[in-house]
Amino acid sequence: MKKVTILALHLGVGGTENAIISLSNMLSERYEVEIICNYKLQENTAFKVNPKVKVTYLMTTLKPNREELKRAIHEFNIFQIIKQCFISLKVLYLRKKLMVQAIKKLDSDVIITTRYFHNAWSGKYAKPGTLKIAQEHNHHNNNKRYINKTLRCIKNIDYFLPVSQELTDFYSEKLQNSKTKCLYIPHSIDNFPEEVSNLNEKNIISVGRLSKEKGYLDLIDVFKIVHQNNPDWVLNIVGDGIEKDALIDKIVQNGLEKNVVLHGFKDKEELNKLYQNASIYVMTSYTESFGIALVEAESFGLPILAFDSAQGAKEIIKDKENGYLVQHRDITEMANKIDNLINNEELRHKLGAKGRELSHNYKKENVASKWFDLIENNS
Repeated sequence: MKKVTILALHLGVGGTENAIISLSNMLSERYEVEIICNYKLQENTAFKVNPKVKVTYLMTTLKPNREELKRAIHEFNIFQIIKQCFISLKVLYLRKKLMVQAIKKLDSDVIITTRYFHNAWSGKYAKPGTLKIAQEHNHHNNNKRYINKTLRCIKNIDYFLPVSQELTDFYSEKLQNSKTKCLYIPHSIDNFPEEVSNLNEKNIISVGRLSKEKGYLDLIDVFKIVHQNNPDWVLNIVGDGIEKDALIDKIVQNGLEKNVVLHGFKDKEELNKLYQNASIYVMTSYTESFGIALVEAESFGLPILAFDSAQGAKEIIKDKENGYLVQHRDITEMANKIDNLINNEELRHKLGAKGRELSHNYKKENVASKWFDLIENNS
């Protein structure tokens, strides 16, 4: 049996971590799989790991201390600033030292990396003959420095797998004269739902980390307009993050406490129930490399909407076919599109049915076959 090792920063809450665990579970159906993490952020992983997958943490007590350092600086506590700076340097030093040591010892047939520094370390220190695959979970957003860093870190990698077809096309051109091959294999849906939503519940849903780039403060502005004409509809926001307090403040300021529900993080089973009881999915991200939540939502037959600033959404949403892409982050236009769906049940079902059809491309068995072909034919 071939051995596959996936290198991860941690297995906390986030799209990258969700994708890592999903891939590990999928590959464990055929291979011996291990995830090696730099940090252990919490006692239990945010997403369910198949018992066949081995998880190894290189640091179990030491972890990034960004918030502690920011607090010390804000309070101008000199002692704490010095202490937290020392901890931060120690974390960065051990992050590289321990992972490089682990890579050198690996006897895996395949190493899959998920961060730019892991790409570089794997390319430099993995044993000869190991198939080295690097995944890219972020969009470059036309940042030349980021693009060059990414290309530099994969120069000794065999296969580079960006998260979308658009990114794959972009990097393929950059890698024309490189030994690194660029390939697209999409993320998958772990469990394809047998039953779709009836689209009759007065619920809108949005899922993601509560951070600035996800645009949730803008979503409140959108929903405020929607609420004026549809006071009995509810916005459900699923996720945790640093913007939670700011989000609560804005909800209260706009008098939307009874119509906006912050559910916090939910496991897959709980999340699926929320999808099942929703009728519309809305994404207001400023940037998005892919957007697996869009695929999950359309697999339940929900019409999906996003601003076109979220590049990854453009690959999933076929405008006016399975949802809407709203240009220029036009909040009023987004609200109008939602209002149109609320008042047109036939349109909801039409767009939702098309989305359900398109979501079959991301079913686990379809994606797994592509991974199996890549590994079997190259290791």
